[in-house]
Amino acid sequence: MAKVRQWDSDANGVLTEDKLRQLLGNMGYRVQRYIYPPGTFFPDHTHDVDKIDAVLAGCLEIQMQGKAIRLNPGDYIAVSRGMLHNARVIGDEAVISLDAVRAVS
Repeated sequence: MAKVRQWDSDANGVLTEDKLRQLLGNMGYRVQRYIYPPGTFFPDHTHDVDKIDAVLAGCLEIQMQGKAIRLNPGDYIAVSRGMLHNARVIGDEAVISLDAVRAVS
């Protein structure tokens, strides 16, 4: 099961978009920002690249390997290439997400 990682404010300071982008970039990922309004649902799908889903605001629930995983601000999770999953916005707040794709060398 993929493990949710959380922003470490002791090591990295206050969570900001720039700081989270830099962290993901330093891990070898290209980063895109998306905003998903309440009610957004992504049905079962896979990706042909390794990626990380990170949340800056709101709550995103990802279902994979039979488990529901909630991502809150500062949380991020690796989604391996080919991993079947779906996702949905939880609650009335839009999700601001950083979608990070493994950079190809």
